[in-house]
Amino acid sequence: MSSATARSSNAGRKNRAPLAITLISVGVLVVLFFIFASFYSDFLWFQQLGYTSVLTTQWIATVVMFVIGFIAMSVPVWGALQLAYRLRPVYAKLNSQLDRYQELIEPLRRLGMWGIPILLGLFAGFSAATSWETVLMWLNATPTGQTDPQFGLDASFYLFSLPFYREVLAFASAVILLSLICTVAVTFLYGSIQLLGRELRISKAARIQIAVLAGVYLLIQAVSVWVDQYLTLTETGSLITGASYTDVNATIPTRAILAGIALFVAILFFVTAFIGRWRLPIVGTALLLVSALLIGSAYPWVIQRFQVEPNERALEQPYIERNIDMTRDAYGVSDVKEVDYDATTDAESGALRSDAETTASIRIMDPDLISATVTQLERFKTYYQFAPELDVDRYTIDGEVQDAVVAVREMNQDGVKDDLSWFNSSLVYTHGYGLVAAYGNQRSSDGEPVFMQSGIPSTGVLGDFEPRVYFGENSPTYSIVGGSTGGKDVELDYPSGESGETYTTYEGNGGPKLDNVFNKLVYALKFQSEQIFLSDNVTSDSQILYDRDPRQRVQKVAPYLTLDSDVYPSVVDGRIVWIVDGYTTSNSFPYSKTTSLSSAISNEEGNQSFLLDDINYMRNSVKATVDAYDGSVTLYAWDDKDPILQTWQKIFPSTVKPISEMSGELMSHVRYPEDLFKVQRDVLQRYHVTDPNKWYSDSDLWKTPADPQAQEGSNALQPPYYLSMQMPGEDHPAYSLYSTFIPGGGGASSVLAGYLSANSNAGSESGTVADSYGTLTMLRLPKDTTVPGPGQVQNAFNSDPQVSNLINILKRGQTEVLNGNLLTLPVGGGLLYVQPVYVQSTGETSYPLLQKVLVAFGDKIAFEDTLDEALDKLFGGDSGAEAGDQNVADGESNTPTPPEDTGDGDSGEQTPDTPEAPSADLAEVLAEAQQAMQDKQAAMEAGDWAAYGEADKRLNDAISKALELING
Repeated sequence: MSSATARSSNAGRKNRAPLAITLISVGVLVVLFFIFASFYSDFLWFQQLGYTSVLTTQWIATVVMFVIGFIAMSVPVWGALQLAYRLRPVYAKLNSQLDRYQELIEPLRRLGMWGIPILLGLFAGFSAATSWETVLMWLNATPTGQTDPQFGLDASFYLFSLPFYREVLAFASAVILLSLICTVAVTFLYGSIQLLGRELRISKAARIQIAVLAGVYLLIQAVSVWVDQYLTLTETGSLITGASYTDVNATIPTRAILAGIALFVAILFFVTAFIGRWRLPIVGTALLLVSALLIGSAYPWVIQRFQVEPNERALEQPYIERNIDMTRDAYGVSDVKEVDYDATTDAESGALRSDAETTASIRIMDPDLISATVTQLERFKTYYQFAPELDVDRYTIDGEVQDAVVAVREMNQDGVKDDLSWFNSSLVYTHGYGLVAAYGNQRSSDGEPVFMQSGIPSTGVLGDFEPRVYFGENSPTYSIVGGSTGGKDVELDYPSGESGETYTTYEGNGGPKLDNVFNKLVYALKFQSEQIFLSDNVTSDSQILYDRDPRQRVQKVAPYLTLDSDVYPSVVDGRIVWIVDGYTTSNSFPYSKTTSLSSAISNEEGNQSFLLDDINYMRNSVKATVDAYDGSVTLYAWDDKDPILQTWQKIFPSTVKPISEMSGELMSHVRYPEDLFKVQRDVLQRYHVTDPNKWYSDSDLWKTPADPQAQEGSNALQPPYYLSMQMPGEDHPAYSLYSTFIPGGGGASSVLAGYLSANSNAGSESGTVADSYGTLTMLRLPKDTTVPGPGQVQNAFNSDPQVSNLINILKRGQTEVLNGNLLTLPVGGGLLYVQPVYVQSTGETSYPLLQKVLVAFGDKIAFEDTLDEALDKLFGGDSGAEAGDQNVADGESNTPTPPEDTGDGDSGEQTPDTPEAPSADLAEVLAEAQQAMQDKQAAMEAGDWAAYGEADKRLNDAISKALELING
């Protein structure tokens, strides 16, 4: 009976075995197909975009490096194991414990002999695969033409060769060390090494193998220590980055000596392999360790402690000078134009006459505050949205350059409804519509922005352009477009017309096509949506759009770039394009200060992270554009002399276009990048000082002032601002980026110490960058004149009795007061501060309205309804120039033009009404104005600002009606 049971059990196991194998095979195939689908979808994405070579180069390089790493690790380890086993003594007498170990291991010996090398090879292969960039950069290295001041080597050695040599040496050390460990383990287990009492016996074969491996390992260490000499030029010490006096006179020589000792000990191990005496290499190894301790560590410490520290200033002077020169060059600040600016603090009448163009361009619309205003006026439907912080650009209108605050109206599927169906989310609500632009220096009579481009359909002064936004910073994860069924448009275009909505069909080439069953299956798996595969609405003409964020698209096609955190839209050549600044960075430039990129570019620490965060070299090497309609990515070599960019162009040829192919209209919208400017101002806080002795004493440290608008307890820094202004000594205003400095160090005051600006006007000529673009100008304020800094000015604004009383009136009722960006301009022979003041009610649909402007010059302050009035009051009744808002009182209605009939739609919000026709009786209108004036005065006396604002609006409306009747 038991025999039958056993046979039945065996039969059951045999029957289950094929099923188990089948299930495992199916599971493996499914996993492999998912992996394949991921790779294939990436290939389709890059192919559609025209950057297939970028992806295939990465794939090929990764695979080749994996194979090299796998072979380089597994073959030596396998060879070491095989030699140690095959050359074991056949009749060795082992102790009982080793016998037991052999009995346990012997059944697994063959598996271990192959499995251990394969396992180690896999780890090594994956590690090597991540180093493909380092290897390709070494193979395609481009000389810089600049040599280091210590060894006289081209800087490309540190940028490209040294990182490669270090990785090769580290990898080789790991291979030999693991081979040595495996050899010792096998020889000991099989009796080639025996410990008999106090006597250690090693067979000849084991001796040769171990000695040779140890000699090779020490030989690699000798080379590694020798190479470490060059690392001193990129290491950060207590004083500078780069080789200091101690490094040059102690560390570098001792590393060369240690390399020689390590080489000598390696030779002793090779000799031992043949003569069989271990005493010499053992003594040599002990000598190496003692030498590393004494001359490698103790000697440099003695030099630093007893020779350098008592005379540090004199001894370190030439090395500080090296650090200053190389740092300023690495960050592109070596050619800063320094101007001693003897700023006056007296606000005299007519002082702004010579700065009339700058005054007319002062931006009073704060892009960080008016997003809610633009949203209320220009969204129209809740399925549209604007960025929480708008961007700044400029356009040429009637021959004059106008600063503008711009935003793209993007799709917001969360604003439709909670249970949005797959059909609606994927095929209907696919894109945003239009770009909104407001004059930076103008406001309407009620404090709203004055739009140069607005509405749906888009109207304004920017001309005709493609308004649809399929690719943006807030686009849906994926959309399926272009595949209309039966000729019917299904993609919601914009709300208008009698039906309430207008529909369209995508006609661009923006994504991979879903023109076959296999592609549909791949993307159904990628996005885990069976509808992509099953839906009849997905036709052979359909395209799938994904990875739609402009920064993400540029990063994928140019993986070697670090991208600017601020991507901005512009209307260029009839299209909305996103402009992205790309940087090449390194942490291997000799003698250059190491800077934390995330800390330098963030207004508040800890907001961003980068793959390479600690850098000591940075160039704005690439300007990129992403078309908002078809997602096409174009890269332009902005700094074609950058050796890192030249190296990557060899790796990815034909992916970056020369600057000569950039259109004049695009050229007029590129700007000096903000992140690069922030890094440069961070460096210049100390490196504006070029005298080594003065630099060492830290007597002229600067720092970036705190943001006056930051909340209490915040460590946010004041951000740089874009403005059109004329710097002292220049003939014409230029679109610029600026920042200020105050004295640094503990307990320093907050007076203004410096003013840094970067010319951001690249011109408008096709393929030619204006000579003045990128010019950095540093204004040095006199130490004997107290010019208030931003913090002091903000404090003066807040504490001024007259200003405080007016602010308190504005705050009464259901309103709050918001201070805009505090701008600083070098005009009138001094520094002018301008701050717009917004009022916002506390209602659910409220938005900020510009009501007042604060200005300061020296110790004088003015607070008026318009910038023009404030400047006149500040400068003795006549500033000598007009601001851009001088015609506010006569301003036209700024109510945006809504779609013809939005219907109930989905928004649930009201479009601003157009003004009603005025009364035909002028006397009645004047009576309304008189009553409004009385109500306004009464409200002001009572401190009821809500009633004050309502009366003020009625007064303005009545005046407008009266003017129309008079002029009509």
